[in-house]
Amino acid sequence: GAFFGWLIGKYIGKLEISFTGRIMSFFVMIILMYFAIFIQIVIHELGHLIFAFMTGYKFSSFRIMSLMLIKESGKIKLRHFSVAGTGGQVLMAPPDMKEEKFPVVLYNLGGSILNTLTGLLFLFSHFKVLHMPRLSLFLMFLASSGIVLALLNGIPMRMGMMDNDGYNALTLTKNKESRRSFWLQLKINELLANGVRLKDMPDEWFEIPSDEEMKNSMMAVIGVFACNRLMDNHKFDEADKLMTHFMNIESSIVALHKGILVCDRIYCELVNENRKNVVDDMLDARQKKLMKAMRKFPNVIRTEYAYALLAEKDLKKAQEIRKKFDRYTRYYPYSVEIETELELIEIANRCKNLENIDLKEDHGA
Repeated sequence: GAFFGWLIGKYIGKLEISFTGRIMSFFVMIILMYFAIFIQIVIHELGHLIFAFMTGYKFSSFRIMSLMLIKESGKIKLRHFSVAGTGGQVLMAPPDMKEEKFPVVLYNLGGSILNTLTGLLFLFSHFKVLHMPRLSLFLMFLASSGIVLALLNGIPMRMGMMDNDGYNALTLTKNKESRRSFWLQLKINELLANGVRLKDMPDEWFEIPSDEEMKNSMMAVIGVFACNRLMDNHKFDEADKLMTHFMNIESSIVALHKGILVCDRIYCELVNENRKNVVDDMLDARQKKLMKAMRKFPNVIRTEYAYALLAEKDLKKAQEIRKKFDRYTRYYPYSVEIETELELIEIANRCKNLENIDLKEDHGA
C-alpha cells in the first residue's frame, strides 16, 4: 500500500494540471490500482486451474470473489459463495492415488508461479513504456501486485482464517497421511457438488484422527469433516463431545473451521439442554465477530435461527432470520448442505413445539 501510494504521488507530482485535475487523477489511479490487484487475483486462480489440469485433475469449481462456477452433475453452473479472507479459490477433482501418491505441489503452488511469471513480464513491459506515464504506472501496479501475491501465497504461512498455498504444499510433502487427507478433502468436495451428503459417503473416509494427528493441518480438516458428518446424521451428543474434545486439545484447526464448530456446538446445546449460560459462554465477542464475517454461511444462519427461537424465544426474529436463510442460500453452490441445514432448522422447530407453524418459504434451490 505504501509503495502504491508512493508511485501514485510520484506520477501526479509530474503532472502540470490544476488541483482539481490532480484530485481526479488520484481517484483514477486508485481505481486502476484495485483493477490491477483484481487481475492478479484472477491470474492466481487461473494458475491453480492450469497446473491442476496439467497434472491430471478435473474441474470442480472456480471462484473469484463471490462469483463461483461449479460443476454439478456434469453441468457448469453459476453460484454465489465467498469465504472471508480469500479473493478466490479453485477446487478440483483429484486423480486416483497410486501407491499412496498423487501430484500436489504444482496444484497448490500454481497460483504463485503464474503470479511470479506475469509479474516479471509486466515489470519488463513497464520499463519499455516509460514514455507513456499512465500505462507504465498501471503495468507497475500489475507487476508489484503479482509479485506480492506470489510471496504472500507461496511463502508457507498461516494467514487469517486459512492456511496459504505454500503452507499446504509444505505440509503435503512431509508424509503420506497428509496427502491422503488432502485427497479426501478434494474428493468429499467433489461428491458434495454432485449431490452426495456426508452421511452417505464411505465411513472409512471419516476416521477420527488421533490427538497427535490433529496437530497436522491436513489431518485436522478430516477431524472437522467427522464432526460435520455426525451433525448430518443428527448424532448431536456425539458431535458435541467430539467438537469439545477438539477445542480442548492442541490442534491445527484453522480459525474458519473453529468458528463453524462453535456454531454447531451452540446448536447442539440449544436443541438439548438449552442452558443459556453455556450458550452465552460460547457466544463470546470473538465468536460473534467471526460469525459476522461468515454471516452468509448456511450453518451460521441456522445457528442464529435456533438461538433466536430457543434461547431468546423471539419468534418474529426467528422468522426474519429464516427469510435471510432463503435469501442467502438461493444461489449457494452445495444444495446437499442446504438439505442438511433445513433438517436442523426443523429439529429446532420441534424443540419449540412449532411443528404446525410453517416458518418456511420457497427455497428455490
